[in-house]
Amino acid sequence: MKAVVLRGFGEPDVLQVADVAPPGLQAGEVLIDVVAAGLNRADVQQRLGVYPPPPGASEYPGLEVSGRIADPGESGFQPGDAVVALLAGGGYAEQVAVSAGQVLPVPAGVDLVAAAALPEVAATVYSNLVLVAGLRDGETLLIHGASGGIGTMAIQLARALGARTIVTAGTADKLDFARSLGAEVCVNYREQDFVAEVDAATDGRGADVILDVVGAKYLGRNVEALAIGGRLVVIGLQGGAKAEINLGSLMGKRASVTGTTLRSRPGEEKAAIMAGVRENVWPLISNGSISVPVDRTFRLAEVVQAHEYFDSGQHTGKVLLTL
Repeated sequence: MKAVVLRGFGEPDVLQVADVAPPGLQAGEVLIDVVAAGLNRADVQQRLGVYPPPPGASEYPGLEVSGRIADPGESGFQPGDAVVALLAGGGYAEQVAVSAGQVLPVPAGVDLVAAAALPEVAATVYSNLVLVAGLRDGETLLIHGASGGIGTMAIQLARALGARTIVTAGTADKLDFARSLGAEVCVNYREQDFVAEVDAATDGRGADVILDVVGAKYLGRNVEALAIGGRLVVIGLQGGAKAEINLGSLMGKRASVTGTTLRSRPGEEKAAIMAGVRENVWPLISNGSISVPVDRTFRLAEVVQAHEYFDSGQHTGKVLLTL
């Protein structure tokens, strides 16, 4: 089969399409003929050599796919079923083998290619906003990186939960896009201080929950922007991994800082998250409360161009590879 392999680490041109052995099917797994795969920041980090796949996972990039069941194994799926899957790796390929607990039927009304934009972002956002942060009706959520896949899902899920959203992005176009999805307060981080904007928007109360992909660079200001009892959830390190924190400020606010990852979680945890996604997020997608914004699609053979475009930061929504 065809799959994308890494010929070293670095710029997008280390990605090459090659002929590789098809995946073997293990107990509890299903085999999927891939139709499309989503690009994620973790794929870029893997390409750069700073985020290797967890032990036992495929070495090929790709954390989410859509496709059709080729071999259902002992699962309840049938050959030809349209599905999406959350992976620890291997999505940039013609076939993937994955635990049946990490596979869901495509939500009603969603195109099979566009569905590849869903599993990673839905699982990440649901697990962090609902299971970790416990975001509730009437609370205020601050989202950094509002126009990417995570941000666009977070805006919409927060709105469905009854929360108010404040978002940051670096261009007017991206902020307009976030606003079109339901963001209520939009902050250009290049021109505005998000702490001051959160303070103004909440009458000095602060954000109840912050979903952060930046990491070290924003840690101090994120704590400053938290409300009493606030919860900061760090899910990315685009701005570095090490920073100092004022514990007095954190304690004074009775706030918490949590760091999470999804890729390295045990299979049973991923299955539980996906079950929650199916129960709580899929209906919102099927009824139109949450849309699936896809910015651009590239063929598998265009993987270098896809990563170049992703690296440019121009995209709003998801970038997909199609097979």
